Amino acid sequence: MPASSPESTADGHHELIGQPHDEDLEGPVAEAEAEAAEISDSDKPLGSIGKRFDRKSPFFIGMAAAAGVAVTYGLVLMLAGLREVLILIGLALFIAIGLEPLVSWLVGRRLPRWAAVTVVFVAAFGAIGGFLTAAIPVLVEQTTQLVAKVPDYLRQAQDHSSWLGQLNDRFHLQQAIEKSLSGGSGLFDAGLAVFGVLTNLLVLIVLTIYFVAAMPRIRAGLYRLVPHSRRPRAILIGDEISAKVGGYVLGNLVISVIAGVLTLIWLLIFGVPYAVLLAITVAVLDLIPVVGSVIGGILVSLVALTVSLPVCLATIGFVLVYRFAEDYLLVPRIIGTAVKVPALVTIVAVLVGGALLGVIGALVAIPIAAAVLLLVEEILYPRLDGA
Repeated sequence: MPASSPESTADGHHELIGQPHDEDLEGPVAEAEAEAAEISDSDKPLGSIGKRFDRKSPFFIGMAAAAGVAVTYGLVLMLAGLREVLILIGLALFIAIGLEPLVSWLVGRRLPRWAAVTVVFVAAFGAIGGFLTAAIPVLVEQTTQLVAKVPDYLRQAQDHSSWLGQLNDRFHLQQAIEKSLSGGSGLFDAGLAVFGVLTNLLVLIVLTIYFVAAMPRIRAGLYRLVPHSRRPRAILIGDEISAKVGGYVLGNLVISVIAGVLTLIWLLIFGVPYAVLLAITVAVLDLIPVVGSVIGGILVSLVALTVSLPVCLATIGFVLVYRFAEDYLLVPRIIGTAVKVPALVTIVAVLVGGALLGVIGALVAIPIAAAVLLLVEEILYPRLDGA
């Protein structure tokens, strides 16, 4: 407790009650107490507010910089911890933007938005369900055949004169497979991985439905963040980016279906085993730009080698011809009208996206690159040319 305290007088000033008991207080503290009694009046009994701290002082600058570094570091840790959730949210928003043209088309036909969203998702789930109903029995049969032939493949892998044995000698395939499947922990981890994929898929579907249903509000909310004077141009640019993303998503899906159907027809004609399983794999891999179709073609050609060498060579020729047709006929006609990205930018974007976010990064790399190019052409170049 201090040795003295102020008490109000009739004229509104404060007097200090009591005297200091320590001789040390007779110096600077006593002077401060005397000044405190002088600055106290009836209007401001506790005195006026003091001057602001000097924001240019080294101490204040150092503290502000340290606080900025700490906040930035905390945000980075938070984003790293929420990486998977943010990827799911971003992918759901990406798919929702891709489905928006269909919903808008139905809304233009005088359907309420909730009805248009319901029609789109019921049609999508119906198509997927019908496909799975027809494909699952064949997939189960072909997977059973594959499992039954595993011992034969293992014997061939140990035969150094066979093509499979030569591949095993070069790449040590058998050791890698046995190591990945050895022990119960491997199976347990595989089960957890499958459960995680199914859970993420369910979350992705739910988020996509909500994003599609709320797309007008999301769009309006984002445009409200732009200053009023720049809002009209931001709307034009933002809608153009949405159109590019939507055109890419739908176009890429159509091209992947074409790739799967043509591959299925080719494999059935030449009697290549596991035709349905391979066709579905090719269709899924073809969703990944640049590298997806290459991996699918290699996989199909290797399986065709089990039939005969001529069938394998013919399959390689089919893969090359289809890849040429897809790159120079299908993509320019289906996707090229909406997304115009130079070949070099496409390759760099896919590599960077794959390195940052894996398969999902490769999937969204091209429309993001198209959006960046649009912003550069409409905003950056005009400002630099006018500078």
